Amino acid sequence: MPKNIFDAFNAYFDMVPADSDELKKEVYRLRYQIYCFEAGFEDPERYPEGLEFDEFDNRSAHYLIRHRKLGINVATTRLILPDIDNPEKLFPLEIHSQIENIEPLKHISRRHVAEVSRFCITKDFRRRINEYKTVTGFDPDFVTENLFTQHVRRIPHITLGLFACLIKMSYENDIQDWYAVMEPSLIRVFSSLGIDCIRIGPVADYHGKRQPCTVKITDLLDGVAKKNTNYWNMLTNNGQYFTK
Repeated sequence: MPKNIFDAFNAYFDMVPADSDELKKEVYRLRYQIYCFEAGFEDPERYPEGLEFDEFDNRSAHYLIRHRKLGINVATTRLILPDIDNPEKLFPLEIHSQIENIEPLKHISRRHVAEVSRFCITKDFRRRINEYKTVTGFDPDFVTENLFTQHVRRIPHITLGLFACLIKMSYENDIQDWYAVMEPSLIRVFSSLGIDCIRIGPVADYHGKRQPCTVKITDLLDGVAKKNTNYWNMLTNNGQYFTK
């Protein structure tokens, strides 16, 4: 039996970089399933090929989380990277949110900031039936009744796996800070893990009620390390990332 969350996660799941056209189609196909049908955030008629994508995908790094035994993709996320040719090009957060607190942004270099986006888990692997309208799936309670119950009851938090993917992508692309538009309830949960998301604007209606935030990655990891070294080990691949 795995002794910690890092080993337990790796026993059941693979983190797969979507670095080919075919793997990116798998990302877009999973997002179509989650955003168009499970959460109802997007109109499926806009995507006749069954692939949910937008203009930011071409400047993004993508990851999938795949269940080893079942051979299916259960989660995905992307990191929208700065435009190399035009660093002033806006991120979705800057387009769709009202930014009022600019003080936490003063240290940020636009060449080293990215936006966390399309952070989602398919409904069969979310925590509870009443969370089908949220796509992040993070909750300390663990009750679900569906086809995959026997597998779901034995796995650690897929959400932490997605965060580990984001940390790896950030390390590989020299990203130091994140933008994110997050559900307020998720901000509170992350705070309990030592992840201090700094609110930079009011709650807005954007794929549900969400609030624009920023976080410095090294601060995020320092906070997690103080709360739970097992979580820190998982996010940093046992200290491989952001520990120079």
